[in-house]
Amino acid sequence: MSKTTWNVDVAHSEVQFKVKHLVISTVTGFFRTFSGSASTEGDSFENANVNFTIDVNSVDTGQPGRDEHLLNADFFESQKFPQFSFVSTSLKKDKGDLYKLVGDLTIKGVTKEVELSAEYGGTERDPWGNTKVGFEVSGTIDRKEFGVTFNSLTETGGLALGENIKILANIQLAKQA
Repeated sequence: MSKTTWNVDVAHSEVQFKVKHLVISTVTGFFRTFSGSASTEGDSFENANVNFTIDVNSVDTGQPGRDEHLLNADFFESQKFPQFSFVSTSLKKDKGDLYKLVGDLTIKGVTKEVELSAEYGGTERDPWGNTKVGFEVSGTIDRKEFGVTFNSLTETGGLALGENIKILANIQLAKQA
C-alpha cells in the first residue's frame, strides 16, 4: 500500500491552550503559527506518523504584556527554545471516531511522552477537489514536567496559576497530491 502525506491546512486549523488563573477562572491563549503533517498507509489514520511544530513566539492571549511575560525566562524562554514539537509514537483507534494519540512532546528542551485524544471529524473534498480530513486533538499536560515552573501566590497563599494546561487543537489536514 502506498504512503500518503497529509499537511496541516493552517488557514483552517487552530491551536489553543487553557490555564486556570487564581483557581477561579480560565485564561485561553492561542499559538498562531504552527505546521505539521501526518503520514499514513493509504487513507487510514490508524498507525499514522504525526509531526507537529509550534512557533512559541506566536503566543497570543489577547494581552500583549502577558504574552511578553510568557516568552521570557519565567515561562517559555522563547529566545533559547523557539519551538515546541510533537512526534507521535502511536495512533490507535479507541472507539467510534476516537483515537488515542501518543507521542513525545518537547517543551523548553524537555521531552516527555504524552497521551492525547484525537476525534476524527470526517473527510470531505473542498471546491478545488482537495481531500481534507478534520481532527480535534485534546489533552492535559502538567507544565512543571517541562520546566515551566513559575508561579506566584495569592493573598490567601494559593497558587495564582494552574499547573495543568489543557490543549485543544482543531486540525484540518490536506492530502498531498
